[in-house]
Amino acid sequence: MAPALAASAFVASALVLVPLPWHLQSRNIPALSIIAWLFVLNVSYGVNALIWAGNVDIVLPIWCDIVTKIKIGATFALPSSCLCLALHLHAIASSLKTPNRGRKGVVVDVVLCFGLPVLIMALHYVVQGHRFDVVEDFGCRPAVYISFLSLLLVDLPPAVASLLALVYCGLALFYFLRRRIVITRMINSSDTVLTTSRYIRLMSMTAVLGLWNAIIIGIGIWATYGGGFRPWTSWSDVHFNFSRIQPYPIAILPEDLLRLTYLLWAAVPISSFFFFLFFSFGGDALKDYKHLIKWIRHNVLRLDRKSPPPETDTTSLYATSLGTFSDGRFNASSREPSHMPSSTPSSSPYNGYDSSSAAEFLSNGTLMPLYPAKEADFYHRREFWAM
Repeated sequence: MAPALAASAFVASALVLVPLPWHLQSRNIPALSIIAWLFVLNVSYGVNALIWAGNVDIVLPIWCDIVTKIKIGATFALPSSCLCLALHLHAIASSLKTPNRGRKGVVVDVVLCFGLPVLIMALHYVVQGHRFDVVEDFGCRPAVYISFLSLLLVDLPPAVASLLALVYCGLALFYFLRRRIVITRMINSSDTVLTTSRYIRLMSMTAVLGLWNAIIIGIGIWATYGGGFRPWTSWSDVHFNFSRIQPYPIAILPEDLLRLTYLLWAAVPISSFFFFLFFSFGGDALKDYKHLIKWIRHNVLRLDRKSPPPETDTTSLYATSLGTFSDGRFNASSREPSHMPSSTPSSSPYNGYDSSSAAEFLSNGTLMPLYPAKEADFYHRREFWAM
C-alpha cells in the first residue's frame, strides 16, 4: 500500500504545479500560497510513504521535526488562503470594480497565507506533548496533547477560516448572479489578466476547496476530541519526556482508526486534484498549452522552421526572354523574343542594329531598348533580374 501512497502523492505534487505560470503572471498570492503548501505537503507525504513503508524505524528525526511543523501550518494555511481568495472575489462582486492590490493588500495576503500559519506552527509547541509520532506506511505525524487548549490553538482556527471562506464565497456568488452583466462588462474592460471565465473558476475552486477543507477538518476534530479532553495540569507535566518518539504499527490500529487515517492522509492529494482540474482545462489554459507546445516545437525540437527560398535560376530567365545568356555570352539565335516583330520597318531609327551589336551591349552588362514601344517592358525585366 505504501508505494501506491507515494505514487499518488508525487503525481499530485506535479499536477498542482501545472497552473503555476498563470498565477505567477496574475500575481495571485492566495493561489500561489495554495500551490506552495500543497506541493510541499505532497512531496513530504510521498517521501514519508517511501521511507516508512512497512516499518516504524526511528530514522531522519530532523526531517520529521520539519515536516510535522509544516503539516500543522498547512492545515491552517490552505483554508486561510481560500478565505483570502473569497475576500478578493467578494470585493470585486460587491464593489463593482477590480480592487487595486497595493502594498496594504499584499501585506494582508502574505499575513493570511504565510504569517498566521507560521504563528500556528509556533503555538503548536504549547500543546506538543512529545517530539512526534511515526505511523507505519504514513511516516512521521505531529504529536498533540488532546486538551481544550489544543482545540483553541491548533484545530479551531482552520475550521473558522474554512467557514468564513464559504460565507464570503457564497456572498460573492450572490452578488455575481444578481449583477452578472455589469460584473462581466467590468471585468472584461479592466486592464488585468482576470477574465470572466477565470473569475468563475476561482469562485468555484474556492467554494469546493473551502467545503472540502471544512468537511475534513470537521471529521478530524470529531475523531480527535470525540473521547473528551485530557486535563491540562501544568507545563512540565504536558511536556514531560518531550524527546520521546511514539511508533504506531498498523497491526495495533483499530480498523475504524486506520480507515480514518487513510481518509485524512488522502485529503491533501485530493485537494491537489481539485485545484488541478479547475485551472488546467479552461479555455485560457488550453490556449496557454497550445502556445507552450508551439514554443517547444519551434525552439526545442527545431520543428516547423521555414526552409530558405530556392535560388533564382537567372539562366532560365534569360533564355525565356532573349535566348541564352551564360558566362557573359549571349546567343540570340537560340530563341527569338516573343514580343519582337519578324522584320523591322524601314522608318525605324534602329535599323542599323543587328544581333552582334545587341550581344556586345548585353555582354558588357548593359540592356539597351530595341524598340521604343517596349522600353518599359525591358526595364521592368532588368529590375526583376537584379532582385
